[in-house]
Amino acid sequence: MTNDPLLQPFQLKHLTLKNRLMMTSHEPAYPEDGMPKDLYRAYHVERAKAGLGLTMTAGSAAVAKDSPPVFNNILAYKDEVVPWMRELADACHEHGTAVMIQLTHLGRRTRWDKGDWLPAVSACHRREPAHRAFPKQVEEWDIERLIRDYADAAERMHAAGLDGIELQAYGHLMDQFWSPLTNTLEAPYGGDLDNRLRFTFEVLRAIRQRVGNEFIVGVRYTGDEMLEGGLTASDGMEISRRLKASGLIDFLNVVRGHIDTDAGLTDVIPIQGMPSAPHLDFAGEIKRQVDFPTFHGAKIQDVATARHAIASGKVDMVGMTRAHMADPHIVRKILEGREEEIRPCVGANYCLDRIYQGGAAYCIHNAATGRETTMPHTIPKAANKRRVVIIGAGPAGLEAARVAGERGHEVVVLEAASDAGGQVRLTAQSERRREMMGIIDWRLERCEALGVEIRYNVWAEVEDVLAEKPDVVIVATGGYPMEDQPTVGHDLVVNTWDILSGHVAPGSRVLLFDEAGDHAAMQAAEIIAAAGAELEIMTPDRTFSAEIMAMNLVPYMRSLQRPNVTFTPTYRLKSVARDGGELLARLTSDYVSPGKQDLDHERRIDQVVVNYGITPMADVYFELKPHSRNGGEVNYDDLIAGQPQAVVRNPKGSFQLFRIGDAVESRNTHAAIYDALRLVKDI
Repeated sequence: MTNDPLLQPFQLKHLTLKNRLMMTSHEPAYPEDGMPKDLYRAYHVERAKAGLGLTMTAGSAAVAKDSPPVFNNILAYKDEVVPWMRELADACHEHGTAVMIQLTHLGRRTRWDKGDWLPAVSACHRREPAHRAFPKQVEEWDIERLIRDYADAAERMHAAGLDGIELQAYGHLMDQFWSPLTNTLEAPYGGDLDNRLRFTFEVLRAIRQRVGNEFIVGVRYTGDEMLEGGLTASDGMEISRRLKASGLIDFLNVVRGHIDTDAGLTDVIPIQGMPSAPHLDFAGEIKRQVDFPTFHGAKIQDVATARHAIASGKVDMVGMTRAHMADPHIVRKILEGREEEIRPCVGANYCLDRIYQGGAAYCIHNAATGRETTMPHTIPKAANKRRVVIIGAGPAGLEAARVAGERGHEVVVLEAASDAGGQVRLTAQSERRREMMGIIDWRLERCEALGVEIRYNVWAEVEDVLAEKPDVVIVATGGYPMEDQPTVGHDLVVNTWDILSGHVAPGSRVLLFDEAGDHAAMQAAEIIAAAGAELEIMTPDRTFSAEIMAMNLVPYMRSLQRPNVTFTPTYRLKSVARDGGELLARLTSDYVSPGKQDLDHERRIDQVVVNYGITPMADVYFELKPHSRNGGEVNYDDLIAGQPQAVVRNPKGSFQLFRIGDAVESRNTHAAIYDALRLVKDI
């Protein structure tokens, strides 16, 4: 029997959880028609197979039609959810993993123009900033209906054979009743704390009447809104005690903060560059004082922190949700003594940001997560060993090398620089984004273990590649900043890479023109602003940083809220000229009316920094095409279907040729890694 605190069982009522690791409730936005079908089930089963103790499905599963999902949530108000949830629960139970679900009504945290276009409803009329809907204040008949909706949904989950449920009470309807900031009702549901908690206890009693006393029920709630006029830590402690004393629940799942703004949400669920486990001590104090089963998870991204959370007695179950998106096999690797092989969560938050932008949750550097029905987490061996030459050791090239190595191929990587990493290494120059190097470091370690040969300081020419006698050549050379814009004066500007690398120091009066809208511009802006320059950040778009999603934008905006920084949307850099000892930047706008005189706006500065995006660096690819069997062609139908590439355009060619990542077109890190995985898994 192991002494590892994480591997000790935990008795929750009648249910024995086989270890202390859980995925907290989260919605990866994989449902189809609001139902957890094949992909949703495969996602949870992959983690169950690896030994996870508890998987908490479906963040924000909707209990009512007037709680329409703002992204793709499970519709728990439909009877048809029962067989789908039963299949998921049964499949996870086969591997000894307990299954629960989070049920909620979003209240004002949704919109009236979603779903059936019903009014958003809350305990006040005040708009939630994030979703911008002004809710209807509940009437008595709404409350009666809502209590019934919660109970109906709980009964469905009981019928589906789940081990339990939790109710969501941070930023949603339930705690909108709790908080003085969002409850403007009169008695009996508004006023003092007794009245503000009344709705919650009526819901819990209705649920117990339906599911009985054995079914496990918990609450995930904020113990401190950290907002002036909101619920305080003292309030949260009192609520915790009352929830326990009610006898209606079996565990507390503690959150700290508020989620009604992008900034608030980012503090509740911290991203890279923010402190690890910032709310663990807070959750531990609730457990100490209330003495009740306590769960918690918030940026507990590594095993050491999780082990401390349990060993110190701060919590009973520790959530490692984003960590399990990065590596679904964490528990198995702990059990087998292979912790060093765990793919790290780098805190990029690509997963969570994507769902809030209306997409499915994908891990920035595990392209199989969210694609379990088509992409493997464990790479199978190839039937025949081949010699694979990869040009470039950025994220795309290293993923191709890793996967080819796992397939059992002989792999050589040719890298022009003295170190691996490509654009990720440049990104990681910023202290706050240093964790991104985990993407590279993990792959380097895996490549070394797999016998992949990496040669540095090699500028690969056609002759170098042909000398390797390859069966497959993969060009992953990435790209470089566009250098021909603006058309007039591009020789007078510097690009964001110059600032990030330190090759060019910030000026004193700087115009940063950002057309690409990605991280490079905001990282450069942070450096320029911190140097004390007068900085104007300009974009031709109507919003800033269109490629940086909400939670990732928060730390940038916090660092740039300073007197020396201004933001200017909807203006375009037209030209740059030297005028005496300064630069003259002329501006235009895409919003100038057709036929109207162009703008005569200008800026006098001493430095112009531009971010126009990336141009593929693919010369060697085009030079290799005549020597290849497929001429670089990819059969997209076979690629999508997961079939090997078999195109032959030149029967005399001696190898297959492919290119991936930014060597094809400017995209992002996830796209580069996905390119590599789905191509090389079939080589």
